[in-house]
Amino acid sequence: MKFSSILLLSLGLISGAASAGGTAEAGVGGALGGVLGSVVGQSLGGNTGSTIGAALGGAGGSAVGANKHSRGEAAIGGALGAAGGNVVGRSMGGTSGSLIGAAAGGGAGGALGNYMGNQSNNEDRGGRRGHDDRRYYRDDDHRGRGHAYGHHKHHHDYRDRD
Repeated sequence: MKFSSILLLSLGLISGAASAGGTAEAGVGGALGGVLGSVVGQSLGGNTGSTIGAALGGAGGSAVGANKHSRGEAAIGGALGAAGGNVVGRSMGGTSGSLIGAAAGGGAGGALGNYMGNQSNNEDRGGRRGHDDRRYYRDDDHRGRGHAYGHHKHHHDYRDRD
């Protein structure tokens, strides 16, 4: 039993990290939350409780690991992924399959939800990627001419001194 638990946890972590890409924390959180929620739900309410627990755990784990601006999207993705993975995994491999499915689905759903939330936030802030903050105006193409001293700018008195 201990070996299968370690294998299950490892598969959950790997599936969450592999599907996450740049949003690894949301993916791993969704995977672990989906598995833990599925185990607790199974013990409390059977197969239906397992699915509900996987959804709640996947949502919570994804939201904890996600960027603060996209926690809602990550929670929705983690919940749907973990619940769907739980149901599909149970039909393919019984209880162990449901846990592996909840881990894979929660990880993928949480990572995808976080990624989509980040993309939506980037579009809302300015349209073009990389040009949505004040640093854009400080690069070489938009550089000013120094301190704006008006008509005194290029006429320094030190050139005419003795």
